[in-house]
Amino acid sequence: MYEYAIAWEWLSFAVRWLHVITAIAWIGSSFYFIALDLGLVKRPGLPVGAYGEEWQVHGGGFYHIQKYLVAPASMPEHLTWFKWESYATWLSGFAMLAVVYYGGADLFLIDRSVLELAPWQAICLSLASLAVGWILYDLLCKSPFGKNTWGLMALLYIVLIAMAWGYTQIFTGRAAFLHLGAFTATIMSANVFFIIIPNQKIVVADLIAGRTPDPKYGVIAKQRSLHNNYLTLPVIFFMLSNHYPLAFATEFNWIIAALVFLMGVTIRHWFNTTHARKGKPTWTWLVTVLIFIVIMWLSTVPKVLTGEEQASLSPRQQTFVENGHFEAVRDVVQGRCSMCHAAEPVWEGIARAPKNVKFETDGEIAAHAHEIYIQAGRSHAMPPGNITEISDEERKLLVAWYETTVEGK
Repeated sequence: MYEYAIAWEWLSFAVRWLHVITAIAWIGSSFYFIALDLGLVKRPGLPVGAYGEEWQVHGGGFYHIQKYLVAPASMPEHLTWFKWESYATWLSGFAMLAVVYYGGADLFLIDRSVLELAPWQAICLSLASLAVGWILYDLLCKSPFGKNTWGLMALLYIVLIAMAWGYTQIFTGRAAFLHLGAFTATIMSANVFFIIIPNQKIVVADLIAGRTPDPKYGVIAKQRSLHNNYLTLPVIFFMLSNHYPLAFATEFNWIIAALVFLMGVTIRHWFNTTHARKGKPTWTWLVTVLIFIVIMWLSTVPKVLTGEEQASLSPRQQTFVENGHFEAVRDVVQGRCSMCHAAEPVWEGIARAPKNVKFETDGEIAAHAHEIYIQAGRSHAMPPGNITEISDEERKLLVAWYETTVEGK
């Protein structure tokens, strides 16, 4: 059993590393080609069918690049297809989803205080959401709404907000954000697999056969590429968010997710406008910062918006806090956390204390006061899925202890 847990931990690390590598390759090529496409210049003397060209310098060499809106008059001898970066990113991401969240469903996927689910039920809901999300998105693009590019994007934003809310009603906050990233990345990768590459292959086949390619295939692919362009940065945020519980494990996490998509638009607008040589809209960074400040506020003052009363401490707990004692805090931490955070964890499947953080002595608890405050006090990230059923009153005790006796020193 011990060997199995160690092997599973390394497998998790391996697929995460692979996912990061492939994501860098895909997002890097995406950034490059968007910048290239927007930076093309129409000059006299371009070949027939060429839309524009760009001269670039990198690594000591010069590159002369030309773009054809449909295709050149004849096929070049060698044609490079940019598709495997997308496929490998999705496949490695799904492998990580399976290893970490499906394999550890009780810890990372299911929060029984949110919704009572068996692991197989949670996994089926996860898979179904990814499949249904792509089908719904594709149908919207092919519907009459798809003829209005910006109207379609506004409609898709509403769909993403609905999914953000829905995921937080089913899974843990961590899993909800991860799934929102996977949901978005599935749409992006499926765009490449089902639309962009097949359309390009139709054009290539027409050229080889001596037929004039239909420009509609390029128009359709361009629309899907535009969607991928604006979805890239939010996906990165959601993939990184599992390290920051104030983002995913607070009450208004779904609104935070909705605002993240807006930040993706504002940042991308700056890049797109700059690459197109249409100026530098610095106002987008101010808007982004303001949205981020709102996100920070939402993560820390939910009760102000809901009007709910603050959970109060018992007189005995309040006395402990005011007097600087932390016997009550130690009881909470050791009672709710030490089954995993110990030299010899007793929770099934945990071979070693996560991140080697232990809470068996007063010194160990005090040394990790900040992490306890953020992970279990200010947010509900820990315990995972609230498997040990820590109460709101106990979380308030951790917050009060840190803010009055630790941070206040």
